[in-house]
Amino acid sequence: MKRLNKQDGGRRQCISITNNEVGADEQTTLREKGFRPGDAEWERWGICDYITKPRVEAIITGTTPDGQPITGDYKFTDEFPMSDGFEENAEFFTLTYETPVGVSYQTSFPRIAPLLWLRAGSVGRRIEELPVAGWDVADAYGLLVELDKATDFLNAIRRAGTPQIAYIVTDDERRFQALARRLPEGVEAIRLYESYLTNFAFENGDNA
Repeated sequence: MKRLNKQDGGRRQCISITNNEVGADEQTTLREKGFRPGDAEWERWGICDYITKPRVEAIITGTTPDGQPITGDYKFTDEFPMSDGFEENAEFFTLTYETPVGVSYQTSFPRIAPLLWLRAGSVGRRIEELPVAGWDVADAYGLLVELDKATDFLNAIRRAGTPQIAYIVTDDERRFQALARRLPEGVEAIRLYESYLTNFAFENGDNA
């Protein structure tokens, strides 16, 4: 993929998913030392942390984990030194299980934020924290948390001109549909937290 992008100036993307399993021999040694899954010393020997991440970083930077230029050349269609690396980037995420309570209090948003960015195409700025203003618009997507700020949000979406997705946090289907109809043509509306917001009506003051 990286070589194809280099050849034709493309913007191909790839999502690779793996666990961080530790090999059988390494597991035996680590257990003898008193380590268990989840311990930092255990996880550092996992297939993702120990093999996958360093290899991906080496391909892009053209250097080994200890900072030495990679020897050898890429062959065939386009020949160039491996040490040249690529004009690409990579980001690593760790998938976690988030509790409904954590989501309802919005404490989990920083861990959910990368998924919204990925869904919107993995380009441009990422909205890392819940916006103080109740909404935010990045390069490829916007996020509306407080529906009473919808007018400001929609105006910002129109001015930006580039967002592909508008994430709208609400448990009210009618208000969601009304907002979706007001979005500029080509902007997809996605109702965020749809599967579990209804369990937390107290967010809107409906519970005693």
